[in-house]
Amino acid sequence: MEPLPNSGTDADGSATLRVLSYNIRSMRDDTHALARVIRACEPDLVLVQEAPRFFRWRKKLARLARAADLLVLTGGAPAAGPAILCSLRASVEHTEDVLLPLTPGLHRRGFATAVVRVAGTRLGVLSCHLSLRKDERYEQGGMLLDRLAGMGVEHAIAGGDLNERPDGPTFRRLAGALTDCRAAAPWGGEHTWTPADPYQRIDAIFATQGIEVLGCGVPVGHPGVTEADLRAATDHFPVLAALKVPAV
Repeated sequence: MEPLPNSGTDADGSATLRVLSYNIRSMRDDTHALARVIRACEPDLVLVQEAPRFFRWRKKLARLARAADLLVLTGGAPAAGPAILCSLRASVEHTEDVLLPLTPGLHRRGFATAVVRVAGTRLGVLSCHLSLRKDERYEQGGMLLDRLAGMGVEHAIAGGDLNERPDGPTFRRLAGALTDCRAAAPWGGEHTWTPADPYQRIDAIFATQGIEVLGCGVPVGHPGVTEADLRAATDHFPVLAALKVPAV
């Protein structure tokens, strides 16, 4: 497997970023393995799903960030689970946690969002965990696109647990408006669920036009990422992307 490009900054201010999307199942599994996987990927941004939401959730998320050499940017309980972690490369301009309309009897969903600057770039960021129910999930996909369009940025990324494969209507809706990073530049593994028997891709990272995708996939075989840690960390495999974002 070819190595994924490292983070870096070009002379014109454009930046190569590593972005990781990861459903961490409320840190109910091996948190040491989880931190090792994240740290080995050396991400600039981590789009988290199922962050801790209840007792001492802030401390738990902060502990994970410290163990992975990152900072908590936003999200967690105020976003009903999604969160964003970042490295010191990111300068935070704005954050907003968004709760989506609640359907009685279903889990509350939300978006963790931020606008960050890295080198000469300005980037919108959104982490999501979409509904298990098809019709609600499709509506949430539209809300995601509306939210990105309203962030006031030229370039943006969104990622998360879609609870749907690429042939599903919500996945296709997002891929029709954004770049499905895995489809644009396959790298590493494809399937994200379940670690015990990976057979489907339901986690993804998307980017707006103008962002160049240098590689995207499950970091199987990536230096420092072991199969044992991937299986022990949580019930999803992560998605890692290297993206080149133009300067503004």
